[in-house]
Amino acid sequence: MKATLKNYHQPPRKVRLVADLIRGKSVPAARVALAFLDKKSAPAIVKLLDSAVANARFENESLDVDMLFVKTLTVDKGVTLKRVRPFKQGRAGRLHKIMSTVKLELGSRGGAVVAKKPVVAVAETAKPAKTAAKAAKPRAAKKSATSTAKKLAPKT
Repeated sequence: MKATLKNYHQPPRKVRLVADLIRGKSVPAARVALAFLDKKSAPAIVKLLDSAVANARFENESLDVDMLFVKTLTVDKGVTLKRVRPFKQGRAGRLHKIMSTVKLELGSRGGAVVAKKPVVAVAETAKPAKTAAKAAKPRAAKKSATSTAKKLAPKT
């Protein structure tokens, strides 16, 4: 029941303001809080929350979504785009466009047990066993000393 948002075009300092508001809340309460929040990253976090809920439903179809809560929500620094912008007197200044990576994990409260779907084992392709004739076949006899001597003898 995890979801990840990579390379979100906003600094982690600003995204953490939104993340701190919903950490530990239930999924419906987090959706309501994000719906009325006037921050740029709020719609992206709602989308990430919906993705985590969809992942949870895929693992367990009989899951009650109201019993889920935001277990962990981390906002880390992502890729930094480095750009150059002209400034006065012929100078150039560097701009750092910092991106964020947001990781969300849902937990369950009460009787809602989230179980993973059983993994179906793939039957291994059995290699044919060696037949008794191949196993009992004697190895080729070593070359005799005379045949080796003939090969080494000078040719006339």
